[in-house]
Amino acid sequence: MSDLQQRIEALYRSDVRGSVLLIACLWATILFVLLMTWAYIPDSGIKLVVVVAAAAVLIFNTAAIMAMLNHYKEDKDFIYGLDIKNADAFGNRQS
Repeated sequence: MSDLQQRIEALYRSDVRGSVLLIACLWATILFVLLMTWAYIPDSGIKLVVVVAAAAVLIFNTAAIMAMLNHYKEDKDFIYGLDIKNADAFGNRQS
């Protein structure tokens, strides 16, 4: 594997790790807020609305991040290769 391919893979893996961490934090935060506020919601109809809204936020945000990762995987040579070339060019001007 060439140096450029290794750098591309490293950037992609870093983005995957960050995205998984963000998804986990999102789920933990939404579920924590839901759990902590549950006792203060008096009406069962409102509880249903809150659960549906929380589920929609979790499902749509998770799906959006997964779609982003899928796009990154398909075009990682272009996306990260361009970033690396620009970073290298910028770094060379600074010396």
